[in-house]
Amino acid sequence: IRVGKILKAWEHPEAEKLYCEEVDVGEEKPRQIASGLRPFYKLEDMQNQTVLVLCNLKARSLVGFPSHGMVMCASNDDHTKVEFAVPPEGAKIGERVVFDGFVGEPEVENKVAKKKIFEKIAPDLKTDDKGNVIYKGSFGKVGSEPCRAKLGMPNAHVA
Repeated sequence: IRVGKILKAWEHPEAEKLYCEEVDVGEEKPRQIASGLRPFYKLEDMQNQTVLVLCNLKARSLVGFPSHGMVMCASNDDHTKVEFAVPPEGAKIGERVVFDGFVGEPEVENKVAKKKIFEKIAPDLKTDDKGNVIYKGSFGKVGSEPCRAKLGMPNAHVA
């Protein structure tokens, strides 16, 4: 999970729930990512938004759009409310989110897909009662500051 910035967003021409985005995650060129956020955000709210991005997902086509990553969001149980998961103020584009007690290098894209790693960690990736992003009780941080749901959504799933 890295800090990213949505440089450009537009409505997917064939999918009414998807936005297409160009997201800077500190690499040579921006990534293209499709997100099912149209029911929750206006297009202008997407532009220049700083977000958390799951980067080590294998690129795949979403309704014909090549998507390479996932913009992370907090959502309630019935998925009627969604908020961006955001880094702390001052976080730099491309910085990695780390969780206390969980060290090591990120798995490569092929292994994440093949071993269904995200599906295994997803149930424990959530927000606490104050809206901070946690994994198995450890804060997701950039530097020493925690990441959080943009508006502080408590006790939500993060994906």
